[in-house]
Amino acid sequence: MFDLLKKKLSNFVEKFSNKVRETKDKAREEKKEEIVQKRELKPELKVARKVKAVFKKEIRLKEADISNMLFELELSLLEADVNEHVAKTFCDEIKKRLLSEKVPAKDASTFIKERIKETLKELMRTEKLDLITMIKNSEKPFKILFLGPNGAGKTTTIAKLTFLLKKHGFSSIWAASDTFRAASIEQLAEHAKKLNVRLIKHTYGADPAAVAYDAINAAKSSNIDVVMIDTAGRQETNRNLIEELRKIDRVVKPNIKIFVGEAFAGKNLVEQAKQFDKALNIDAFIITKIDTDAKGGSTLSLIYELKKPVIFIGTGQSYADLKPFDAEEIIERII
Repeated sequence: MFDLLKKKLSNFVEKFSNKVRETKDKAREEKKEEIVQKRELKPELKVARKVKAVFKKEIRLKEADISNMLFELELSLLEADVNEHVAKTFCDEIKKRLLSEKVPAKDASTFIKERIKETLKELMRTEKLDLITMIKNSEKPFKILFLGPNGAGKTTTIAKLTFLLKKHGFSSIWAASDTFRAASIEQLAEHAKKLNVRLIKHTYGADPAAVAYDAINAAKSSNIDVVMIDTAGRQETNRNLIEELRKIDRVVKPNIKIFVGEAFAGKNLVEQAKQFDKALNIDAFIITKIDTDAKGGSTLSLIYELKKPVIFIGTGQSYADLKPFDAEEIIERII
């Protein structure tokens, strides 16, 4: 009797368990079907979504939409000799701006490219410096102190700038204040002869500040508009050189101090400029040999890091190959 009751109870439990299992399986299948139906929208709904996207005038970009583009941009900046820190700063700023505004759906790529250019131009913006206007409005003689490492092209730049100023009606006199480097005075004298410019020089080893002082007095007595002072450029970290340049600065009290650096110096250009700026407070830059540099990104880093203007760039070997700096031209090379 007990065994029969136990058997009936076991059969009931088994049937109940099977019923519960079937109910769960059915519910699971129904849920699965519901999910599939949601994923696979009806054809007309799919079309409606696409049509809505096509006719939408503006869209919001997501980070995933621009991540590859930003990666490529950062690579382009680094390959163009832009400092790693500066390249990352530029890309972060561009990312922030693109994600914060609506983009025209029809021509998103052009819009993004223009935004990149605008952002780079804004981050490179510095105080404007018009050398020609400065000379016109200053008491004569106007004194320019040229600074920078050896080999960057200071001597040639002095010649080019003299040629340019002559076109604007300004006369110049030169001070051979690099009394350290062998043949520096002869090199300057050769350019002076070609341009018919008076050169004030002493012997090698003489006091550079004294040479500059004599050039200023000569300019005053001869009513010459501009004094250009060449200086030594041995290692920028050389303490003796820095003290020598500081002395010239104190004696001359130049109207402007221009750092001359070569475009393809890369990261070294920024480091060199920082050393000179720390010691003498540079006013502006002239970048040489831009014609030999594929991109010119080091110029971009220089402006961003030191916040000083680039006023001219050297584009070749002739005296006429000096032109006003255009930030957009550098950006176009990179973009």
